[in-house]
Amino acid sequence: MNSLKHFKICAFALLLTLLSNTVHAQISNDISHEEALKVLLTAKKEAEKLGVLENIAVIDACANLKAFIRMDGSFLGSIDIAIKKAKTARYFNMATGDLGKISQPGGIVYNIELSNGGLITFPGGVPIKDENGTIIGAIGVSGGTIEEDHDIATVGANAILQ
Repeated sequence: MNSLKHFKICAFALLLTLLSNTVHAQISNDISHEEALKVLLTAKKEAEKLGVLENIAVIDACANLKAFIRMDGSFLGSIDIAIKKAKTARYFNMATGDLGKISQPGGIVYNIELSNGGLITFPGGVPIKDENGTIIGAIGVSGGTIEEDHDIATVGANAILQ
């Protein structure tokens, strides 16, 4: 085998090894299904306490849906909004309400909600962080007022630390 062909094979093998290690690192910083359920059920309990019918979505670090509940009687239209709030919070690693403040006319990211297949830039999406401050997922809540959605999402996200 000539040396150039051997070099290419070795370089490809090294690349695969590096990619494999990167994927493993991403997965190890991901919310587990037990944690996702804890976040979801804590948020649901808070919604029940407040008397609000919510859709609640928990996504993993790669923005894939991990857990979801549609409370009986909650708005059908809020299903998509809850999921998009969670994805938006993860895509930009910030609460959706904070992103909304900088996406207003004249803001530094005006019209960003038109990107990524549609984002939600009003409150109710919150990143979920582990005890080291690493973002491991996000929660999105929709169905109440934006203040209720944000408060419920925050309570849910904080459940991971308890």
